[in-house]
Amino acid sequence: MEERIQTLLREVNAYAADGKQALEAFRMKYVSRKGIIGDLFEELKKVPAEQKKNVGKVLNELKKAAESKLSELSATLEAGVDSQTDLDLTLPPVPNQVGNLHPLTLTRYRIIEIFERLGFNVADGPEIEDDWHNFSALNFPENHPAREMQDTFFVEKKGTGGAKQDVLLRTHTSNVQIRMMEKQQPPLRAIMPGRVYRNEAISARAHCFFHQVEGLYVDRNVSFADLKQTLYHFAKEMYGKDIKIRFRPSYFPFTEPSAEIDISCLICKGSGCNVCKHTGWVEIAGSGMVHPNVLKNCNIDPEEYTGFAFGMGIERVTMLRYQINDLRLFSENDVRFLRQFQPVI
Repeated sequence: MEERIQTLLREVNAYAADGKQALEAFRMKYVSRKGIIGDLFEELKKVPAEQKKNVGKVLNELKKAAESKLSELSATLEAGVDSQTDLDLTLPPVPNQVGNLHPLTLTRYRIIEIFERLGFNVADGPEIEDDWHNFSALNFPENHPAREMQDTFFVEKKGTGGAKQDVLLRTHTSNVQIRMMEKQQPPLRAIMPGRVYRNEAISARAHCFFHQVEGLYVDRNVSFADLKQTLYHFAKEMYGKDIKIRFRPSYFPFTEPSAEIDISCLICKGSGCNVCKHTGWVEIAGSGMVHPNVLKNCNIDPEEYTGFAFGMGIERVTMLRYQINDLRLFSENDVRFLRQFQPVI
């Protein structure tokens, strides 16, 4: 019996498993309760007393060797390395792939950085909004085109399903301004970045969803000069000291007076392209002094407080920042496009 055990010990030490099936076959043959070693322990009971000590010692060595071999083979297979494979530890490692931040995220962080240095906080609000916070409180008249289905994505119309007012996907982040003025008293100074939705045809210049950042400053003696200097500072910090800026009179229901801000096109350098509509100028923001009716709707006295507001599309700012001529690239998830931008360190 001792010679038989020695033969099995040599088999165990020489065993090589090339897969999980071979490993399981080894376990069943040697280590399991019904395996060869288990049978040998049953036979040990019949061995003469004077031989039992020596045979038992050799049998225990066989059991330990089989269990050790099973652990070794299991670890090798889990690591995916064949027992016959020689590893060359001098080979260079596979380099790690460093991820990228999306260009819109990079621009959003830069915008926040610029305005935080001017004392602006960052505020957020819901993307599914009611009519009051998205339109009515912002002085939109009842018949304004933005309230129609062709311009806005409505979730629920007034009167359907018990809705007391229209519920919609917000068309701007101005709803956050209203919620802030309802809950807080001046002075208020904050920017509101976020995603917004418009029922527009998708093209190189427009999309049905995009990102905006709006700003609000309400306090005593806030003037249009404060608005101009704030946006001049932003444009030069974002695009460089040599950027050309112009203000054009405009109209928005929630501001009076109102102005649109243009900068010289950084893509064509003023020679004309599809982004600037061949004018050499690109609009980056709308702005104005907060309309007294908006302040009243939020229980702020327009005789005591004034304020300015502005809003800009992050996609438009990013297109000019990186000279990108098609807004659709931002949402197509093309890795070739996204890899061009600053990696995360």
